[in-house]
This record gives sequence, C-alpha cells and structure tokens, in this order.
Amino acid sequence: MGYVWGKLMKKIVVTGGAGFIGSCIIAKLNAEAVNDIIVVDHLDSTPKWKNLVGKEVQDFVEKDTFLDDVERDKFKGKFDAIIHMGACTSTTETNAAYLMENNYLYSKRLAQWSLAHKVPFLYASSAATYGAGEFGYSDEDKNSLRLKPLNMYGYSKQLFDLWLIKNRCSAKVTGFKFFNVFGPNEYHKADMRSVIAKNFESLLRDRKIRLFKSYRRDYRNGEQKRDFIYIKDAVEVVYYFLTHPGKKGIYNVGSGRARTWNDLAKALFAALGLKPVIEYFDMPPALRDKYQYFTQADLRKLKKAGFKPGFHTLEAAIKDYAGYLKDHRYW
Repeated sequence: MGYVWGKLMKKIVVTGGAGFIGSCIIAKLNAEAVNDIIVVDHLDSTPKWKNLVGKEVQDFVEKDTFLDDVERDKFKGKFDAIIHMGACTSTTETNAAYLMENNYLYSKRLAQWSLAHKVPFLYASSAATYGAGEFGYSDEDKNSLRLKPLNMYGYSKQLFDLWLIKNRCSAKVTGFKFFNVFGPNEYHKADMRSVIAKNFESLLRDRKIRLFKSYRRDYRNGEQKRDFIYIKDAVEVVYYFLTHPGKKGIYNVGSGRARTWNDLAKALFAALGLKPVIEYFDMPPALRDKYQYFTQADLRKLKKAGFKPGFHTLEAAIKDYAGYLKDHRYW
C-alpha cells in the first residue's frame, strides 16, 4: 500500500480507468504499490480493455452504475480519493447533449458527492477551454471565467470549470487542464490518437508523415504550435497532487513550451533513424474555424504549488514512445 497525507491509502477510484490517461495513472499507482483501485469505465466494443491487462486493481464498475451507487452512499467511507478522468474526449464530437451529459452533468454530480463527503476529488479539464488563446494561457480562476472555447468539447469542459469557480469550489478540488498529451495506451482512440500514433505505421511503410496545411498567413504549413506533453510527465503531475492533498485548484498540465508540428514530425523521423519527408494536406472544412494554432501552458501556478517540472524534451519523449509503438506495448 502507498501512503497519502500521512495515513495508509485504502482505495482509489479512477473513472475512465481503462482509457488513455486513466490507465497510465493506474500504472503509476501500481508502481507506487497502490493496488486497491476501483476502475470505473464503459468498455463497450472498444479494445481499451487491453490497457488494464497486467495491472493490479480490485474491482471494475460500469460508469452509469457507479454514479447511481455513489449517490445511494453504497461507497461511503470506502475510498480515499476519486481521480475523475472519465469523459468523452473527442474534440470533434458534435452531439452536444452527449457531451453535456458525460463531461458536465456526470462530473458535477460526482463532485457534489465528493465535496459533501470530504473525499478528495481530482479531475480532467482540458486546454481546449482556452479556445483561440485570445486571453492567454493562465490557469488562474479569474482568467478561466472569460475563456471562449472553439468547439463543443472544450465548452463542456469549460462549463464544469466554471461551475466549480462560481460556486467557490475550485479551491476544494484539483483540476488538470491537459494540453496535447501523447504516449502509450492511446492505441484505442482511433482519430483522437496523437499524430505520432496515427502516423507511425504509415511512416514505416511510406517513409513520410502527413500534416495539416495552415490556413493563416502568419503560420506556414506545419509551423502551427502546440504544447505537447508526454503521458509519463502528465501522470507525475496527477500523482503529485494526489499525494499532496492540501494543494488545491485548477492547474495547467503541459510542458510550458510550444513546439511546431514540424518539430514533432522531425523528432519521430530522428527516433527511427529516417530522413524527414513531410507532406501537407487539406484540413477538413469543419475543423478550420475550430483549430488551435498555438497553445502553451503557463506553469507559474503549478510551480507555486510546489511541483518541480522535470519533463522530457519533445525529442526524448518521442524516442521513448517509439519504443512502445514498435512493439505495440502498453504501459
């Protein structure tokens, strides 16, 4: 068993535990000898169950059943923290009702229970809340109040952040505005996989990578910039706050450095010992007015909370990830 806030950790709930970030959090917990874990998810017909193979957990609960059971106090006093990673993570999802149910209403009900029972609540927000970045990338609450997401996914995440802030609860929970996270265990995400994962097999076959063209004059093709963060680094941030429960608030989880898509592509070529060949193709019209051309996490608040970033460089992270992709390994 691991230790949290000076006492023996009993049980941790990880919603979305079979998903990308959730399963990697479980890998980290297991590495820290924390095995009394309840996984909450909806597997459906996806292969994400493979993310759980080899991991030590105590139970699996269907996400809809779990929420009903929680509100009936079936789990009262039975776990020490809820790490809520469960959500619809598709940035291109257009079913607003589905996004509101899964990303806002479910999160709100679970948070209300956690707050009422004084159970630490850690949850996933998103850098999609920053929209076009017209208000910068500060994760201070006063800045979050004025953000304008570009898509419905970002809005569903923003709405929950706002609910916490406006109800003076953001200082009682811990939220993570994840930027572009990539790494092992994202294999099941289809079109929502990172560019690295989506291009890996075709790159080995065709010796080239395809990236979106730019539709802004101030950005050349492939020079759009994002804050890419390796999953192993993102998980370290979550674990830090789990083991420092006095640290609350909503925090950016990014590398703090914007890199171009061309940088990312070249790093992957280098990891495989190949000469860079990049082709640019048309972005789907439906995405063009919802596309973020620049993101960069402001890490001042994170550092002030005591976390000391020792993140992988983009090049080192991609080299490590390439080792997983070659063998289709899980973490």
